Amino acid sequence: MKWLQPLLIILFVNVSYSQNFVSNVSKVGTSSAPFLSVPIGPRANSLGGAFVAISDDASALYWNPAGIAKLNRNEFIAVHSEWIAGINHDFGGLVIQLGSGGTLGLSITSLTMDEMEVRTELQPEGTGEFFSANDMAIGATYAKNLTDRFSIGFTGKYIFQKIWHSQATGFALDFGTLFKTDLFNGMRIGAVITNFGQDMKIDGRDLRYFLDPDPNAIGNNDQIPARIETDGWPLPLNFQFGLSTDIINQENSKLTISVDALHPSDNFESINLGAEYALNGMIFLRGGYRDLFLTDSEEGISLGAGLNISPAEGTNLIIDYSYQDFGRFTSINSFALSLHF
Repeated sequence: MKWLQPLLIILFVNVSYSQNFVSNVSKVGTSSAPFLSVPIGPRANSLGGAFVAISDDASALYWNPAGIAKLNRNEFIAVHSEWIAGINHDFGGLVIQLGSGGTLGLSITSLTMDEMEVRTELQPEGTGEFFSANDMAIGATYAKNLTDRFSIGFTGKYIFQKIWHSQATGFALDFGTLFKTDLFNGMRIGAVITNFGQDMKIDGRDLRYFLDPDPNAIGNNDQIPARIETDGWPLPLNFQFGLSTDIINQENSKLTISVDALHPSDNFESINLGAEYALNGMIFLRGGYRDLFLTDSEEGISLGAGLNISPAEGTNLIIDYSYQDFGRFTSINSFALSLHF
């Protein structure tokens, strides 16, 4: 059976990957660049994050780089999400077809916040100074169809984090596969490993200070330059395996369901579920549930909708929106504009 070999490869990678983690320790809050784990795109978000095996639009640059090899046109996507605590999360992606040479993608992810006043132990009301914090990741993706059913994709990412006068940088790789079977109306199987890279370590002038090595001595230098040594922290490595199939696939009506299993390095395993109904390829209704079986999660149900219009011949403009319940935190709203040309 032609589909057996890719499936065995995926399962082997999953087993090998799982052996490197302790099953009874969640490791929440121990990874650097956590913004890399913030999900991208209202369509995928409204499906509860069960998108690895679908990945059929430009947001695949985040979810599964192999997915862009299946696109038959150039695509651009711009996403804005109102994240928790007044944080803005933005994503821009461009997919360019190279014909028989494969598919190229470029993306940028940004996490920003408003400036905050600097407060110290001695000046709790503020020093009059303000600081900001922001994160950014720039990615380049290449994907190719190895057969008419099996695709692979790679993403290289430059990662940058900054808070006031200190910053950390790093590099990471994503690797994804996508396979279409003959089973269950062409069920699709997707697998991806994201954020495989070096530890990140913060540095900058905020870590410099002056030290008196012997405050009891008279006449010694009390302004010896010193620096706080920080540790490196690993990136939020994640393995995600997904299945997707069309329950209904008629000329004017299509119902797609999907399920993803997640194995992150900094949390316990969980399941994401999603469903999308398309009417005439123009109107889309979506729903999903995130972090099933994860007891400490604040996330849960998600809902969304999309509209596909054709402003000019050969182009499509897609507007997407999603709502995510975030438990005791404020709910998350996400918006996206996609242009197919």
